[in-house]
Amino acid sequence: MKKEFKSRSGAQKVRGKEKVAVFDIDGTVFRSSLLIELMEALVLEKIVPKRAGASWGVEYQAWLERRGTYRAYIDKVILASYRHLRGVSQFKVWEIAKKVIAFHKSRVYRFTRDLVRELKPTHYLLAISGSPYDVVQPFCREFGFDKVYGTIYEVDGRSRFTGRILYEEFVRDKRKTLERALIKEELTLAGSVGVGDTETDIPFLKMVERPIAFNPNEKLYRYAKRRGWEIVVERKDVVYTIK
Repeated sequence: MKKEFKSRSGAQKVRGKEKVAVFDIDGTVFRSSLLIELMEALVLEKIVPKRAGASWGVEYQAWLERRGTYRAYIDKVILASYRHLRGVSQFKVWEIAKKVIAFHKSRVYRFTRDLVRELKPTHYLLAISGSPYDVVQPFCREFGFDKVYGTIYEVDGRSRFTGRILYEEFVRDKRKTLERALIKEELTLAGSVGVGDTETDIPFLKMVERPIAFNPNEKLYRYAKRRGWEIVVERKDVVYTIK
């Protein structure tokens, strides 16, 4: 029988290491994309030009009408963020990020919100997101996450964004990010939980003991079904598990 005890942070430890619960954030905890909400707010506040919002308009409409994919839409928003944040003050983005979080912090899924609360006393809560760290970190802090990995947008000596991304290998490979966290934070996969919603989450979901495909897209759904993973769908006020 594995020996378990409480760490100073309150999470349970197994053989000296804390159990980990890994969450994707956009579309998994947050019922939208933090990057999209941040960029739209920056356009509204005239910190980035209107043409930034127009640059993803076609893909957004196609996704809305089920003619295009969400991937194509979010890729255009990501590209616009690299291009139009160049030269913008990081402090100004932080200011807008606070407004976005204050407005949207309750816009979360019930299932994952409750799961985070349930796991908080027993697990080290780890968030891995493709959205900018500048908005993901304060959002996750609201829910008691212990560690947050997000996309790091480089800033220059004047704290202005350069348009470049740091540590891209960790942004694109969530398995590598989790492996880094396991070592750095002294975590264990024994009793671990993972929650994701797209195929980009498969690499870290394959590592945990209890992988959950939550509101999965088609690629993750088919993969999870083959592997016999837990598949949970939240629709309106109903949460159900697909056997």
